[in-house]
Amino acid sequence: MVELKTFRGGIHPPYQKEATAAKSTEDISLPAEVVIPMQQHVGAHNSPTVNVGDRVDAGQKIGSSEAFISAPVHASVSGTVKAIEGRPDFTGAQVQSVVIKVDPSQPPKWAEKKDTGSLSAEQIRDVAKEAGLVGLGGAAFPTFVKLSPPADKRIDTVIINGCECEPFLTCDHRLMLERADDLISGLKLMMRAVGADKGIIGVEANKMDAADALTTKLGGDSSIEVVLLEVKYPEGAEKMLIDAVTGRRVPPGKLPSEVGVLVQNVQTAVALHDAASTGKPVIDRVITVTGGGIKEPKNVLVKVGTPISHVIDQCGGFAGTPGKVVMGGPMTGWAQKDLSAAVVKGTSGILVLGKDEVEYGAERECVGCDKCIDACPMFLMPNFIVKYTKRGKYDEANRFGVQDCFECGCCAYVCASRISHVAYVRKAKAELAAAEKK
Repeated sequence: MVELKTFRGGIHPPYQKEATAAKSTEDISLPAEVVIPMQQHVGAHNSPTVNVGDRVDAGQKIGSSEAFISAPVHASVSGTVKAIEGRPDFTGAQVQSVVIKVDPSQPPKWAEKKDTGSLSAEQIRDVAKEAGLVGLGGAAFPTFVKLSPPADKRIDTVIINGCECEPFLTCDHRLMLERADDLISGLKLMMRAVGADKGIIGVEANKMDAADALTTKLGGDSSIEVVLLEVKYPEGAEKMLIDAVTGRRVPPGKLPSEVGVLVQNVQTAVALHDAASTGKPVIDRVITVTGGGIKEPKNVLVKVGTPISHVIDQCGGFAGTPGKVVMGGPMTGWAQKDLSAAVVKGTSGILVLGKDEVEYGAERECVGCDKCIDACPMFLMPNFIVKYTKRGKYDEANRFGVQDCFECGCCAYVCASRISHVAYVRKAKAELAAAEKK
């Protein structure tokens, strides 16, 4: 029997993947307009490079920045720039966006396939940068920056996160089945970019069909290994995954390069292959649309900038009155109040929960059960972070490691008092960031 690797801590929420795990990815129709936020990544904001009234083509760069940590954005469709204005994004914030009226006749593109085997490390990084590639698992950190580790940090291993440990979501699972060759190609490009000798694709044991498909495609390639992992959340979190598959632990406040590792998402690897072989930038992505509140759960290929409302309509609409709509998964996603918000590069899913799937209840005082401490995969004390954030003592919350929290939500999941730990973590981080700017 194969030993399943894992990490300390974490939780075991129900999978809730049955509705879409066996459903192949479908295309959906184009909306009447797309809304392309200039900020879809960690780092500096982009400035629009087009004007109202301009004709744009799919794949054309429409926003960029001179800052190192940034990623350009591109028109996901051909059409006419209708407006450049603040529009609500998935967080509820007003973000400068380019609104494009969609031309119903979209010229075909991206058919040409180029040989990627001769690309140098520098060329691969340039491809990732020009494509606007970011972490498509949700972190949205510019990929070319991750492919440019410090000169004194030797990267020997690249890990592809194929865990997809968040409940409900199955888009990465489908990509591993449907585009295994392209995933492997993208991984090899990443390995070449950082000079790594070893590639690992980590797959949770509830996706054996994906693990088998990848193993078959790899054949006798000894440089890449498929590693089976225990089904546990957040198995796919960067530091947890590194610990599970290599036994290396990234020190607090440090990056994976500190232990010689680079981690990327399945969809990021596929997108790098697309950019390198056809020149296609990140203008679409596969997402899962699911939950008891949607009539036709699906995995769909969606243009970046497509409004949530249009995606829901393309999946049959609501099944009754929804209890909650979430951008992303139930653990790390963002509840939506405005369905005009657009799908962005980091959107992994749209979760529509029925009223019977949503539990409401008032937050109570902490009872000191310490379950949040036991569940925390980062060895933090979430109860103390909440305590000091409530009191406005953000420096104390920082002392208890709030900046090391990656907001997985394990603490909130196990909390008997219904405390929204992640909300307090985000509050503390925002206040600390604001204090730094003063």
